[in-house]
Amino acid sequence: GVTIRHLLNQTGGLPDYMEWVEKTAKEENTIPGNDIMARFLCENGEEPSFAPGEKFEYSNTGYCLLAQIVEKASGVFFDDFMKKNIFEPAGMSATRLIHRRKDHLTVENLAYGMVLDKNGRYILPDDAEGSDHCVVPLDGVSGDGIVHTNIFDLLTWDRVQREEKLLSKEEQEMMYTPGKLNNGEDAGQDDEEGAVGYGFGWDIFSDPEYGRIAAHSGGWPGYNTWYQRFLDADRVMAILCCRDSLDDRGYDGFMNGMKAVAKDQIPEPIRTVEDLAVRDPDRSGWEELCGTYEWQKYRITVSVKGENLFADFVQDTGDSLEMKLYPLGGKTFGMKEESGDITFGDGCLTFYDVEGRKL
Repeated sequence: GVTIRHLLNQTGGLPDYMEWVEKTAKEENTIPGNDIMARFLCENGEEPSFAPGEKFEYSNTGYCLLAQIVEKASGVFFDDFMKKNIFEPAGMSATRLIHRRKDHLTVENLAYGMVLDKNGRYILPDDAEGSDHCVVPLDGVSGDGIVHTNIFDLLTWDRVQREEKLLSKEEQEMMYTPGKLNNGEDAGQDDEEGAVGYGFGWDIFSDPEYGRIAAHSGGWPGYNTWYQRFLDADRVMAILCCRDSLDDRGYDGFMNGMKAVAKDQIPEPIRTVEDLAVRDPDRSGWEELCGTYEWQKYRITVSVKGENLFADFVQDTGDSLEMKLYPLGGKTFGMKEESGDITFGDGCLTFYDVEGRKL
């Protein structure tokens, strides 16, 4: 019952391929291409998250399937299709899909994405332990990423749309119109911009001064991106970062500041978790916070080491990440690696508005 429109609007309810494909690729010592998606849907054993059109949920699987559909319909490899039908006609000379690990490529002038290891040093994700190493087994798929570009080509993409060189005004309106759920509501999500609709690959929201805005974030180990087009005003913002942030709260402050600048507003000062931390906290109650909490797919073990409190996040896969907790007042703590706070209660903790119980 899942349609192409469901996939475009992120309302298909398909399970996410990443964990299964990564595991399978490692077991079979291969870097698979998009043809593994059909196999994933047949073999992964997961039920759909919801019936088609019932909810909005971002789906990497859906976008990989869309790339497969392009290949089946055109008879052309997706990467080549994009080059011949999108990038070259648009004049985007620096933009292409690159599988440098799968195809053993050396790419000239590439901004390598770097991640932080457990000692706070920048390394390639290829050399990382844990989840960041997914860049290798997942390097062969297309549709949900793997596009390499620069800010100049992203400006070109904006100009091409305004001049209707590739897509007509009517076609662009289809792309920027939020999809509909089965109950008639707009498909999309709520974030700091307010209620956001989702079109064909774009978050759509309105600004009282600048009108409609189409935007989307992107993330992969070592990379963080943001692209924002003002549909009713002649301005565009592209941010491409190729280093993991040293402080997520500080990075969010930077991003919010850039969004403010794009609207001719004065940005708020960037403040890191160290800027906000209580300088001489009362540590007398920290011991009672220690223990293991069950939180979503993690077990969070909290412990005191020296004069600091730490939280070790352990996934059900066995991957773990220990983070120092910075006291923000009362029983609330922040971390450099996450922009959300942990607040402790009676036998529980709350993180990103989700409660975890102490075991």
